[in-house]
Amino acid sequence: MAKLREIYVCSSCGAQTMQWRGQCPGCHEWNTLEASVQARSAGKARTSVGGETPAGRPVSLCDVEDSGYEPYGSGLQALDRVLGNGLVPGAAILVGGEPGIGKSTLLLQVAGLVAAEMAARGRPVLYASGEESLPQIKGRAERLGMLDANLLALATSRVEDVVEAANAQNPALLVVDSVQTLTSLEAEGLPGNVSQVRAVATSLLEACRRLGCTLILVGHVTKDGVLAGPRLLEHMVDTVISLEGDRRQMFRLLRVFKNRFGPNEELLVFRMGQQGMQIVDDPSTFFLGQRDASLSGTAVVMAVDGQRPLAVEVQALVSRTFLSIPRRAALGFDVGRLHLLLAVLEKRLKLNFGQVDIYAKVGGGMKLNEPGLDLALVAAVLSSYYDVPLPEKCVLWGEVDLNGQIRPVAAQELRLTQARRLGFDPIVHPGDDKGGIATIAALQQRLFHRRQRPEE
Repeated sequence: MAKLREIYVCSSCGAQTMQWRGQCPGCHEWNTLEASVQARSAGKARTSVGGETPAGRPVSLCDVEDSGYEPYGSGLQALDRVLGNGLVPGAAILVGGEPGIGKSTLLLQVAGLVAAEMAARGRPVLYASGEESLPQIKGRAERLGMLDANLLALATSRVEDVVEAANAQNPALLVVDSVQTLTSLEAEGLPGNVSQVRAVATSLLEACRRLGCTLILVGHVTKDGVLAGPRLLEHMVDTVISLEGDRRQMFRLLRVFKNRFGPNEELLVFRMGQQGMQIVDDPSTFFLGQRDASLSGTAVVMAVDGQRPLAVEVQALVSRTFLSIPRRAALGFDVGRLHLLLAVLEKRLKLNFGQVDIYAKVGGGMKLNEPGLDLALVAAVLSSYYDVPLPEKCVLWGEVDLNGQIRPVAAQELRLTQARRLGFDPIVHPGDDKGGIATIAALQQRLFHRRQRPEE
């Protein structure tokens, strides 16, 4: 019988140490080391797993056999585009998101579409769930119209059952929902702890690489919105995807944070409906909604998320305050940015915001953190302050520095091309060409026909 030893594992990065410490030696986070029991056994000879070097001997890359690893479609062309060329055999994809955001719905749709496609090749699709029963999975599949004889389901909390079923069925795609609900006999502790998550993920990855099967893992997130469990989990997989959005809104955003087979920072917009997740083909103006341009306090920013330009509405409300300390509130971006921009406006334009409350938000429930939002936010605040609406088809972007200067931002040509295609005019942006402005004083003069107040 193997001897047991106690080690301490970091819940943030997965680093191990023999003694407890207040600070993790790997990621330097405090109070993240947790006790774990590990079996001390003699090392076993390595065997060749699909795509790995046999017996640890290096081979020439020219002699590596890569047939059978061609990507195949997921049934959703837009999803194939953001992933690279589709789903790759032997690859692992980690999907994260808040509870109820639509992870299981989207993955069941993909599983049903791939099952129908793979029926001709004689390889099924296996959907393993540790959270739902088989009747629940069937009910959702019926609602989505994804019932297929080639789609197999398994409800279990043991990773050994999933690996055994995968060995028996040899699926083309294995979906595991979720990695935090499964347990492994090779690790101690409750489901979801560091040791269990690492052991479960390792077992599934080795099995799928050996079988040439694509693995999709669902991961829980913490209250801060980051993936729960050890950071090592994100390093083990090939692609990391996050599904975001407000559960009270009808849209969802799929972001690609890591991708070994395609570009990073890609974005895909879904609309949640009765038939599941529906892709928004052209989300350029999707977040504008039924915008009324005749009202003051609204502006449109041409934001870039990943490689996709999006026209998003920015709203501001400046109202008289009855409090000794005026209120400042922001939704969809950091409130610190609002405080910074208001200080710049007071200093550079000689405005007084001491007797007004100021509220600002990004329309449609979007969350933006790019610097190009600054100029549109300034325009929205000035529009509400002067109670003068902006031109109906006006669009803005640019970074505002502490001196009131307008700095250029990334993807300038991409934003400009998209703004012209959508018919926006005037187009206000940093630069010396047509439409370009250099300072917030020039912005105030151009859009509101007000000159900067003289020095007192």
